[in-house]
Amino acid sequence: MGDVGDVGDVGDNRTGGGGHRALVWHGLPERPGAAVLVLHGGQEHGLSRPGPLNLPGLRMTGFVHALRRETAGAGVAVGTVRYRHRGWNGERADAARDAVAALDDLAEELGPVPTVLVGHSMGGRAALHAAGHPTVTGVVALAPWCPAEDPCEQLAGRDVLMLHGDLDRITSPADTRAFAARGRAAGARVCGYTVAGTGHTLMRRIGDWHRATARLSAGLLGLCELPPEAAAALALPAASGESLGLLLPAHPRTAPPRPPFRPLPTDA
Repeated sequence: MGDVGDVGDVGDNRTGGGGHRALVWHGLPERPGAAVLVLHGGQEHGLSRPGPLNLPGLRMTGFVHALRRETAGAGVAVGTVRYRHRGWNGERADAARDAVAALDDLAEELGPVPTVLVGHSMGGRAALHAAGHPTVTGVVALAPWCPAEDPCEQLAGRDVLMLHGDLDRITSPADTRAFAARGRAAGARVCGYTVAGTGHTLMRRIGDWHRATARLSAGLLGLCELPPEAAAALALPAASGESLGLLLPAHPRTAPPRPPFRPLPTDA
């Protein structure tokens, strides 16, 4: 897994109990009605703390910016999860524990607002593990690490979008498709995309990765319509094996004019 560190801190980053604050805000409206949390990648094993200049961490900066642009004016809080350790570390599942801690902090600060988790690599695995949290309504998993032994019952009732490059040699696209099928069978609404010509670092077609992630996240929050193929995939029955490897189309740099956002529950 490509390890990814912290993105620049903005907003309320107080240190909680035990000296670690898992939730870092990058955009916090006055009255948020929804939230998106971004989870970076990591290593299979590693107990050291991610450093502030951990280069792969910068990989997620573009996703944070894209999410903030896409949801501007819609009352959506955007944050990241700060890990205590670089690694997943076996049964400790440290990244998933930090994701749950960040979600607990989010719920305490904002209330039970609908939340989408966006995770890359190990962060995708952590997001999928943490999806059973009461605030989570959807997950966008980017080149996720999906071992065959990982559970998927926690995904029941959630919307799950999984994107994987066909050239990835770090995490397995086939494992992602298998996990997507198991998640759908467990009661999740699932759509899978293949991002042709790209590998694990997400650098090829980076604009497509950014724009697709931001627009799909906004769609999961009900701020705009999901692409027709994604909406159709999410409606498929549990036994279906279709739409788990749809080709992700190129996303134009300039999107067509969007209608006004649908008001979120807390909007006046």
